[in-house]
Amino acid sequence: MRAIIKTFIIFFSFLFLFCDNKMDNYQVLDKTNFQASIEGEKTDLFLLENQNLKVFVTNYGARIVSLIFKDRFGQPLDVVLGFKSINDYLKANEPYHGATIGRYANRISKGNFSIEGKKFNLPINNGVNHLHGGPKGFHNKVWKVVWSNNEKIVMSVNSEDGEMGYPGNLDVELTYQIVDSQVEISYKAKTDKKTPVNITNHSFFNLAGEASGTINNHILKLNSDYYTPVDSTLIPLGEKKSVNGTPFDFKKPKSIGSDIDSSDNQIIYGGGYDHNFILNKPVQDSLSYAATVYEPVGGVKMEIFTTEPGIQFYGGNFMDGSDVGKYGKRFLYRESFALETQHYPDSPNNKSFPNVYLLPSETYKSLSIYRFSVD
Repeated sequence: MRAIIKTFIIFFSFLFLFCDNKMDNYQVLDKTNFQASIEGEKTDLFLLENQNLKVFVTNYGARIVSLIFKDRFGQPLDVVLGFKSINDYLKANEPYHGATIGRYANRISKGNFSIEGKKFNLPINNGVNHLHGGPKGFHNKVWKVVWSNNEKIVMSVNSEDGEMGYPGNLDVELTYQIVDSQVEISYKAKTDKKTPVNITNHSFFNLAGEASGTINNHILKLNSDYYTPVDSTLIPLGEKKSVNGTPFDFKKPKSIGSDIDSSDNQIIYGGGYDHNFILNKPVQDSLSYAATVYEPVGGVKMEIFTTEPGIQFYGGNFMDGSDVGKYGKRFLYRESFALETQHYPDSPNNKSFPNVYLLPSETYKSLSIYRFSVD
């Protein structure tokens, strides 16, 4: 009997070690490939991990490089698109992979806005508009690592008065923290002049694993009754529109691809989905449920909660295969999606939209949670 028990102990110990090593062996990242210098500032790679998640981040652009979670079969999947070196990020065609976006996420019409009669001009880097803080936004800055441990990292960055055309010195603090099976992303910011602030994370997801085929079979639910329709340059028209009877109705779960070929002008303008959805909020600025995405084969489910009033759903319409990810596979058309918690696009030019202006007497705060499970 003792021999049998000993055999079982050895077997299960081996099985445990095998499964644990399998998670480790799935990773292809080499820390030394992230140890570089950009304009005199040093970059590196950091690992946050617990028994449920492994999240790799770099202080270049305060990016999520990799997020590993096991599917229903116990197979570890890397569900966030990324690259295997700083050099790959620098030369990427798509510059926003996994990055922290600011000072203003999304688009500002024609790159200008006014504060108390004074006009501010921003770089035009998306057609005729300003996008994601400009070419030298937060995604292209090396963030200072304030401190870190196994499950949490705090980073900070300073955006100087006039940088990318924005007024005021803005000090930003970002925290990534893993708790159980969720990633918590929080921001704080202070300014010395009135300025628009809208910060988000721009991870591209595929819940079947990076470069694992279409995301059109993913099932999406959005806690939203309205969205903000856009013009042909993807600038909001300044109104909200009911999702009822449109391809934008995700109140009940449906596949992302179910209405993707609609003749709706809004789908045509975005080349698919690239729109802001107005979240149903019980209390303004409260942490509340925003969205669920489910991949039916591996059973990975991601739920999003946020204090933000909106969420931008982007369906990978502009991915063209020019970028090659950390597993040697190309990032192809509609094989990833982004769900960016945010204030509405072009809010500085729309008084009817929720306020995005931060005053020197205030502290900007935002929290978003990405919770993973299997179903």
